[in-house]
Amino acid sequence: MKSSRKAKSKVLIGALALLAPLSAGTVSIAASGGHIATLDERIDGSQKVVVAKARNVNASWRENTFGDRVIVSRVLLDVEETLKGPATSNAIWMDVEGGTLDGFTLRVSDLPSIEPGSRAVFFLDQNDSGVTTPHLRGQGILTLDDNNFVAGSSLRVDDIRNAARARH
Repeated sequence: MKSSRKAKSKVLIGALALLAPLSAGTVSIAASGGHIATLDERIDGSQKVVVAKARNVNASWRENTFGDRVIVSRVLLDVEETLKGPATSNAIWMDVEGGTLDGFTLRVSDLPSIEPGSRAVFFLDQNDSGVTTPHLRGQGILTLDDNNFVAGSSLRVDDIRNAARARH
């Protein structure tokens, strides 16, 4: 009986020894994902913050700064409310990596998929041509549910509105 218990202990210790490097690798991978910006950092760092709904999404092939051919979706946003920045027209163009074109779909891991009808708070930066991009990539898009909550959280549009007013 004692030898059976010893054998089980050795197997358990061996299994834990094998799992330890995997656990450590998982932790370091998760930790290397980068800084998650606070709401205040997103507001301060972006040029414009709006509550908007995607009216239409048109994908095209583009070459990125690294010379890779990628799908970029140009999204027409219907602005419901401007929380930061000058109030401009009721529509804003935004470019975001990812989309479907010519039978290919590109999903970018740090960006949400934007479809017509998608509603979100968008933290935006504007380029020289007047087209915006999400500030801090995917951290610049907070998708909203039907009750004005950021999807998967207890943060409400009212909370973001109040934070934006307090900062500017």
